Amino acid sequence: MATIKDIAQKAGVSIATVSRVLNYDESLSVSDQTKQKIFETAEALSYKKKQPKKLPIKKVAIVHWYTEQEELEDLYYMSIRIGAEQRCQDQGIQVVRYFQNNYQNLESEDIEGIIAIGKFSNTQVQELQKLAPHLVFVDDYERDHRNGDLVAIDFKRATCKVLDHLLNRGITKIGYIGGRESYKDDTTLIADPREETFHSYMNELGMLERKWMYSGTFSVQDGYELMKQAIEEHGDTLPEAFFVGNDSLAVGCLRALNESGIKVPERVQVIGVNDISVAKYVYPPLSTVKVFTEMMGESAIDLLMERINGRKVAKTVYIATELVVRESSL
Repeated sequence: MATIKDIAQKAGVSIATVSRVLNYDESLSVSDQTKQKIFETAEALSYKKKQPKKLPIKKVAIVHWYTEQEELEDLYYMSIRIGAEQRCQDQGIQVVRYFQNNYQNLESEDIEGIIAIGKFSNTQVQELQKLAPHLVFVDDYERDHRNGDLVAIDFKRATCKVLDHLLNRGITKIGYIGGRESYKDDTTLIADPREETFHSYMNELGMLERKWMYSGTFSVQDGYELMKQAIEEHGDTLPEAFFVGNDSLAVGCLRALNESGIKVPERVQVIGVNDISVAKYVYPPLSTVKVFTEMMGESAIDLLMERINGRKVAKTVYIATELVVRESSL
């Protein structure tokens, strides 16, 4: 496993800067370019070097539903992108990268297919279909799969895995802090399978407490503010554990708990989702559901190559998850 020192050496910055960036220290004044370099280095160092394959050079596009600034707040999608780019490098595929605010410029590129990372509305999908003959969606659960291939995570199973882990240890008072997303050209909120599964599973067990459920955006700041709200509202009746929709939110939750003098995991346990690069460096190190995001990106490129090489039938690939228990839970 890469250390903070390894990341600092490769990124060309100090160990202290790496530590503060990975812990989302708001008092640190560094550029977004430096932050992005540190985050990308941390993600990239977790990959194993693969031997490149000699294949005919093809050109594909990676279209991200986030802007570059938004990607820095949710490293889940950055890791998927890096995995896809690494696969392209390994296989000698030329890749161009576009973000949400400039992907319309793709019409000037001579590409054979598109990897669409994130959530895209029907209107946006129609625009992408005009730009390339082959589409692979990554993490777009609302998508009609007839429009292209899909790489996804079974978040329903992952949520049940976390809840079973807590329940098997006698933890029955469990809260939820999650996020909501909407399409970039539409304010309609997209249903989140983690929140829906938490609600239905706990309700079936007769253990659901709606007052312990909070939702905002999938950001560090919202995780901090939502946990502060929970602390203010419940005080000594705060639940024994929180399942948190992603690691960025969970980092904010840990900061709020630490500031309030609430011991983790002795008083409140926290389990996130994704196992992004910063999860192992925060205090205490974050328990989380590991999502193999780099494999999601790699699989998307593999599916796209199958399409380009003649496959006609749409395919959906689900990537497994793994619960990683660290010091933020018992």
